Amino acid sequence: MSAGFLFTLFFIALIYLIRKTFIIVPQQYCYVVERVGVFKGALEAGFHFLWPVIEVVKYRQNLKEIAIDIPPQMCITKDNVSIAVDGILYLRVVDAYKASYAIENFMLATQQLAQTTLRSEIGKLILDQTFAERDDINSHVVRALDEATDPWGIKVTRYEIKNISPPKEILHEMEEQVKAERVKRAEITISEGEKISRINRSVGEREEAINISEGEKIKKINEADGKALEIQLIAAAKAKGIQMISESISREGGSDAVNLQITEDYLTGLGGILSDSKTTILPAELANIAGVFEGLSKITGKLPDLKTDKEA
Repeated sequence: MSAGFLFTLFFIALIYLIRKTFIIVPQQYCYVVERVGVFKGALEAGFHFLWPVIEVVKYRQNLKEIAIDIPPQMCITKDNVSIAVDGILYLRVVDAYKASYAIENFMLATQQLAQTTLRSEIGKLILDQTFAERDDINSHVVRALDEATDPWGIKVTRYEIKNISPPKEILHEMEEQVKAERVKRAEITISEGEKISRINRSVGEREEAINISEGEKIKKINEADGKALEIQLIAAAKAKGIQMISESISREGGSDAVNLQITEDYLTGLGGILSDSKTTILPAELANIAGVFEGLSKITGKLPDLKTDKEA
């Protein structure tokens, strides 16, 4: 062999030994090391030295949170409706030793377990509940998976349902139901509006009637107060007039004046009656006219006896 070939071979072997001897573990990774086929230890992030040939890195575990896509699968609801459901699962490795030796492929196993758990949870619900209770379904799946994967050194952090796809016939029925609900809500809204409008009109008419009645009441009260005040004023005026007449009578010559006034009023009234009537009525004997004045004198009690010219 030539010296160049030997040098090249030696150089390649040296590079291989260096790579197998000096190990740099990246951040958020953990390397599982075996010595002659037996677990030696787990290397965390940093620079490490291994014995060449007898010590090797058997597993490289990623400690970051990992997202696993859960493919669509057919699930049967409690009311016997077949729906296609898919989702996404989030997990991370918390124990590199268990994740390496407790199960062959923890990602595949977790994915299969997520599908079976989801089918079980969907089977407990009717179709309408699967749409309304997605958060509850996600929580139940996470709780079940986290408990089942704990021996594997896996922590399930979250599960989210992406799509729930019912058959086309069910989708059509759901669309029709949604349309019917919209029409129903629209009719209810219109009826409620008409109801409120009628109530508002009735309240307005009621308030208008109350205002009118209150106005009429106040008007009548004011009219009654006006009439009462008018009566009071008239009564006061009459009382004042009577008082003035009384005072006039009590004066000297007042009685004669009153008697004369009464006589004039009587004659004036008699003259009015005679002028308005088509038939003139006179006493049977004109001489008895004195009786009239004597009657007046009885009324007043103050007039002097009148004598006719014949008696004189």
